Amino acid sequence: MSNWTGILSLDLENRNGKTVAKRAYFQGALKVMRPIYHDDSGQVCYYLLNPGGGYLDGDRYRMEISVDAGAEVILTTQSATKVYKTPKSLAYQETEITLKKGSLLEYLPDPLIAYQNAHYKQKNVIHMETGATFIYTDILTPGWSPNGEKFSYNTVQLVTEIYLDGQLGVFDHIKLTPGKHSISGIGFMEGYTHLGSMIVVSELTNNSLLDELYEMIQEESTDFKFGLSRLPVSGLSIRILAHSTQLIERIFDNCHRLIKKSWFETVPSSLRKY
Repeated sequence: MSNWTGILSLDLENRNGKTVAKRAYFQGALKVMRPIYHDDSGQVCYYLLNPGGGYLDGDRYRMEISVDAGAEVILTTQSATKVYKTPKSLAYQETEITLKKGSLLEYLPDPLIAYQNAHYKQKNVIHMETGATFIYTDILTPGWSPNGEKFSYNTVQLVTEIYLDGQLGVFDHIKLTPGKHSISGIGFMEGYTHLGSMIVVSELTNNSLLDELYEMIQEESTDFKFGLSRLPVSGLSIRILAHSTQLIERIFDNCHRLIKKSWFETVPSSLRKY
């Protein structure tokens, strides 16, 4: 445990219609703010913090999140995850999530910003039971560099594994290595600078919802490319290439709003941090 730069563990349960932490532990350069309840639904919201202000050479972080049956939680970050130059060793973060039947986790971190000479790897492993719902977004943004290059980081690797009832249902692997070769062409970023991913897993997923999402995204007039598809398990995936974080955030916010309204007849709470 001493090798981790920061550790965070949250175990959540439904207690009389309200989601509360039965165990909360953090150490080092990871912290969690006090729980926030945006409305009377009982769903809790936690803001994750890195007091160090960014990920540095050799930093290693681990999070463990467990959500019991009937519990509902939103996890987000206080600000963007900034990865600075890592000349000797990569910065690494791993997150292990366990979702019981009837639970809901909306994991909505702020964008990841990789600066010049950054080398970063992220691994998310989610264990779900049928009947649980998982909503996840991730946005990759190129950081500032002295010479103005858009892709000055060395490597960004994002791995997501989702197991449903013990069986691997989703394996999503993004690896961008502009430090070794150009990533601006076809099959990579295709002339765009920002990459967004949204993964939703729920037995409530159906083709009608995908049709609504597709039509709504197409209404956006700004220049971008996107793909929308069903997953091997009951769920969907959206990938967006664009020129700004704000555009991807707006599209994902609209998709999130449509999903919450369709499935839970609720409107997502505002996570505004400024």
